[in-house]
Amino acid sequence: MSNDRPSERRPAHRDRAAELSRRAELDTFLARARTLAPPVEAGQNGRLIFALDATMSRQPTWDTACQLQAEMFRAAGEIGGLDVQLVYYRGFNECRASPWVSQAERLSALMSRIDCRGGHTQIRKVLAHARRETATRKVQALVFIGDAMEEPIDDLAASAGELGLLGVPALMFHEGNDAVAERAFREIARLTRGAYCRFDAGAADTLRDLLRAAAVYAAGGVRALADSSRQRSPGAQLLLAQLR
Repeated sequence: MSNDRPSERRPAHRDRAAELSRRAELDTFLARARTLAPPVEAGQNGRLIFALDATMSRQPTWDTACQLQAEMFRAAGEIGGLDVQLVYYRGFNECRASPWVSQAERLSALMSRIDCRGGHTQIRKVLAHARRETATRKVQALVFIGDAMEEPIDDLAASAGELGLLGVPALMFHEGNDAVAERAFREIARLTRGAYCRFDAGAADTLRDLLRAAAVYAAGGVRALADSSRQRSPGAQLLLAQLR
């Protein structure tokens, strides 16, 4: 016969119930906050932060990212304007943001001057920057492309939750198959009501389609993304399934 007494098992049960309750409350709060986020105002472009891990491990695909970003603008231009701000981190504690630009050529010029350097991830700085920017003027989406995560997950979750309360979805594009990065990126996407997508190195077509879908969403919202999905865009269908 077991010597365990019911009173000794209850605390663990209560802890699990409390954790489930907290998660449910947070999900409900974030969903409500998102409905209160203002849409793109008439006569203004949508705003998208395009954030990149520029540490040395990303060097093999950096040139591809430079080429594909122009297609984001072309896709957005079909339904409305889009302003993009480039954010990147690399090296020792270096995290920079460009001015907001609305021409693909200007963003290409900015990216062409960046080279990858060794260093640790600085994803929390990216999330904090996005929060500050949207407090000034609404940002429709944060796109992040990276392959690693080397920061305390609880710190990232706190920053992601703050961004989620402002209604800014993080579209986390994960290069490779690092399990630690995947768990962190999925949690950031969940807390911001965003989306998580994985692609393999060299899969230019996949990344191209995902970036086009992100641009369409930032410029025109879920309705524009749904229209793109009906045109059989795999990237649009993948994002739409998570953003709805």
